[in-house]
Amino acid sequence: MHRRIIAPGALAAASLMLAIPASAASWSPGAPGIGDPYYPAYGNGGYDVSHYDLRLKYQPSTDELEGTATILAKTTQDLSSFDLDFLLDVGEVRVNGAKASFAKSGQHELVVTPKTPLAKGTPITVVVRYSGVPSTKSAYGFNTWHRTPDGAIAADEPEAAWWWYPSNDHPLDKATYDVSVAVPDGTQVISNGTLQSTSSQRGWTRYNWRENKPQATYLTTLAVGKFDITTSTSEGGVPVVNAYSKDLGDNDGAARASVERTGELVDWLTGYFGPYPFSSAGGYVPNTTTGYALETQTRVYYSPKQFANGSNTSVVVHELAHQWYGDSVSLKGWKDIWINEGFARYAQWLWSEHEGEGTTQELADYVYASHPADDAFWTVKPGDPGPDNQFDIAVYDRGALAVQALRNAVGDDAFFAILKGWPQEHAYGNASVADFQAYAEQVSGKSLAALFDAWLFQPVKPAASAAGAASIAKSAAVPVQPKSWKKIAATNGVH
Repeated sequence: MHRRIIAPGALAAASLMLAIPASAASWSPGAPGIGDPYYPAYGNGGYDVSHYDLRLKYQPSTDELEGTATILAKTTQDLSSFDLDFLLDVGEVRVNGAKASFAKSGQHELVVTPKTPLAKGTPITVVVRYSGVPSTKSAYGFNTWHRTPDGAIAADEPEAAWWWYPSNDHPLDKATYDVSVAVPDGTQVISNGTLQSTSSQRGWTRYNWRENKPQATYLTTLAVGKFDITTSTSEGGVPVVNAYSKDLGDNDGAARASVERTGELVDWLTGYFGPYPFSSAGGYVPNTTTGYALETQTRVYYSPKQFANGSNTSVVVHELAHQWYGDSVSLKGWKDIWINEGFARYAQWLWSEHEGEGTTQELADYVYASHPADDAFWTVKPGDPGPDNQFDIAVYDRGALAVQALRNAVGDDAFFAILKGWPQEHAYGNASVADFQAYAEQVSGKSLAALFDAWLFQPVKPAASAAGAASIAKSAAVPVQPKSWKKIAATNGVH
């Protein structure tokens, strides 16, 4: 995966300013990054997107993609130009109907200069016509467009959009989506939300998907191939759409035995996290060689490798938990990754307890005792791990330890009120670790600064007393490994 610090691409600011009258001193280019210190070049300044309409045509045999992206947004400053994050070849850009000039900058920036500058607060419609072969494009030495024997998928973190649509690529700028893709007859398209319609004409079938709740760019997914698609409705009334590549081989049965339980697991999670936040749920398992799963909104991406050793409902629980913690409530900055991963891992611990394979406390005790004080595990700070350690195992396991420590400190009544209330408090928005601490203090009536500092921000093993009433470290011996441990550990590497 791609964990690195990226310096922003240098913009040709001087040449851009030449196009602006000297009297228009208030007009300025939007920033080429949204301001995230982990990834300074990701996202853009100067505007806020409300909706993406993507109309695409894709040929699996050649990996050729052509499309028109219509982006609805509003300016947040007086703009002379603005950036989009994008890699494919652009033929035309229009802003509010008028042709705009455009140029590539840095490794993944498309700089758009409207015919006339845009005042702050102006609604804008940006139309980008483009084409290219995504598998031939790279930035910073990597490519997140994954070819399959019968098509391709877009599913990666923290970036995937650049290879198939222009965007403001950061979780801070969430938007709704319409994704319409034409593919040769016999090939199918999977994306987020609900399938609105399909139509066929002259050997091509078009699939129209809609996600009607705000969605981060990295949670947008596209899968093209030959799938077996199943549909159902959970007992709680949530529509479920799952898809499996027709060439999964020996992994097919285990994948289905896991992912087909999505509706049951969504309903189970509502008991802890509150009402399911989206119009549909589900997942897809394409024939890829990647080893991770990803919580792409409403339609989780699973690698076949997740099921190489048999069925694993634990990974499904992890990714579905993200629909509340990470998707509906998204991080403000990538340093806030604990809100995503610590709670998704803790959901796996809750499932272990439900299945009678080890309580959350037994799992916490086992993790704590398994890592001696001099283990590098404790040097990673889940509350701000840095881009190189953003998906380190400590963010997951130490992150879940922090959740158990919180539970022990505030008691079950307050803890489960926090767990369920948080996704409602910040539904469809963004929040930080500091926001979560403030919310937990508000609900519990306790000061939690020392606890959060010990478990999330200190690069040392917390003392046993930091876990409040936890049984952590009361015995010098390593506790017996819980039955669920190998199933949980098998999901390491998921997101």
